[in-house]
Amino acid sequence: MYKILLVDDEILVRDAIRENIDWKSLDCELVGDCENGRQAVEFVQSHKVDVVLTDICMPYMDGMELSEFLHDNYPDILIVIFSGFGEFEYAKKAIRYNVSEYMLKPVTAMELTKVLRNMKEKLDSRKKEQKKMESLSQTSKDYHKNVDVIRSKALETLVNCTRDVQVSLLELKKLGISFDCSSYRVAVFDMDTYSEMYQVDMHKQQESALMSFVLFNISNEIVARENAGVAYQEGSNRVCIIFTGCRSREFGDKIHSICQEIQQKVKEVIGIETSIGIGSWVRSPQELVYSYKLAEKAIGYRYLLGGSLLLDMEEKKTDNSINLIKSLETLTEEIKVGNRQKVTEILEQIEHEIKGALVEKSYACIYLQQVIRAIGNTCQSLSDDPEKIIAQREKLLKEVSQAKTFDKAVTLVKEYAEGVFESLQDLNSSSGQRQGMMAMDYIRKNYMDPDLSLNSICSYLNISTSYFSTIFKEMTGETFIESLTRIRMEKARELLENTTLKNYEIAEKVGFSDPHYFGISFKKMTGKTPTEYAREKRR
Repeated sequence: MYKILLVDDEILVRDAIRENIDWKSLDCELVGDCENGRQAVEFVQSHKVDVVLTDICMPYMDGMELSEFLHDNYPDILIVIFSGFGEFEYAKKAIRYNVSEYMLKPVTAMELTKVLRNMKEKLDSRKKEQKKMESLSQTSKDYHKNVDVIRSKALETLVNCTRDVQVSLLELKKLGISFDCSSYRVAVFDMDTYSEMYQVDMHKQQESALMSFVLFNISNEIVARENAGVAYQEGSNRVCIIFTGCRSREFGDKIHSICQEIQQKVKEVIGIETSIGIGSWVRSPQELVYSYKLAEKAIGYRYLLGGSLLLDMEEKKTDNSINLIKSLETLTEEIKVGNRQKVTEILEQIEHEIKGALVEKSYACIYLQQVIRAIGNTCQSLSDDPEKIIAQREKLLKEVSQAKTFDKAVTLVKEYAEGVFESLQDLNSSSGQRQGMMAMDYIRKNYMDPDLSLNSICSYLNISTSYFSTIFKEMTGETFIESLTRIRMEKARELLENTTLKNYEIAEKVGFSDPHYFGISFKKMTGKTPTEYAREKRR
């Protein structure tokens, strides 16, 4: 029976609860009642208690202080708090102490009985889980005492070539395992729940060792039944299979069928999804390491394709490079014209293209970062607060690289694109501001043209020079010439810092047909001649 402790400073409340609850029918026993938290602390230190029912307002130590003590020292004890109406919101703050239930006074016998039933269900579930883990733990301990552990270590050593292959083969032969087939393949099994896709704490790491033993048992049983190879446990998290046979379509299909059966069986038995990578065919035990490395690489594609993966590296295409330049150009143009549907289609097309190419995580992140920069640059060119846009973009670039899965990373990019649309809609509410932003975008794209002028940009925008000058000054705080010169000087500084181009070459690249005039303008803005600046900054 589960042990219940009641804590309340009102004796009438304690008596009423003791007398009006059918404890036996709940499989519970009221083992004690205390007047305050201090007495309750002394009681739990010397008695077994499963659930504490406590009031909040009590002398010496109140219910919140008691909950904190139990949380820190007896985390397995379930806590139910009683509180008056005025204390109810305060009581709910006790969530940080893992309080299971909050009950508003006065508490009826029916209400408390219902809560106690809930507590019993939680305790039953916990006990069942503990028994399961104890059973697995014992089975695992038994396993590590027998020859299977030696067998697994010997197979792992063979596959990873951590010692002479002939020595490993001789040891395995003594254990009754011979490798005398024409072809071999290695498959790596990795449980998704304990992978890099999720946050794995110490408890999960301990649990994974037990669950991988279940995976090993299932794999070993099925592979032995099919006489298709040998399974072994790698470390404490993975299981590998060395498939042995002849290289044929029939045996390849059989390997797939075995892997799928293992996936399904593991899901049925312990409710865990498993990803599988199958390496290429090799002709000798000495080459098993190459098949293993490819199988392990296949597991890495779980980031891109999601869990419950079954990837055969023999079927993977070798050319996995993609070029997003054209897609990104179209994307930026559609953003500028405000075509939300088209932008969504392009982003989904890029997502599909990256997944279809089966690129590694690092490359997938690079492609998404290209998309983010394209969106960000477009928004920046049309924004009156480019620094804010840059800060948002840099934060997102970091978040995308840290995302556990490609799908989560893509979601971040789509949310970013949606945010850009909201910003541009705000800009569209003012036609003058919109035209000013378009002008800045035009300048950034054409600053290298020596013939860029007020007339040419007004012709592009189809507005008069006087109107343009007014709205541009209001939006940027600068005249057209001041903005153009500033942008040209920014580009000139970049070239002076990062290239070995001559001053006249840089002048030409930033839109100055006269190098002498470029030098005068540069010194006026920076206080240094181009030569002095380059000498100081060039890397």
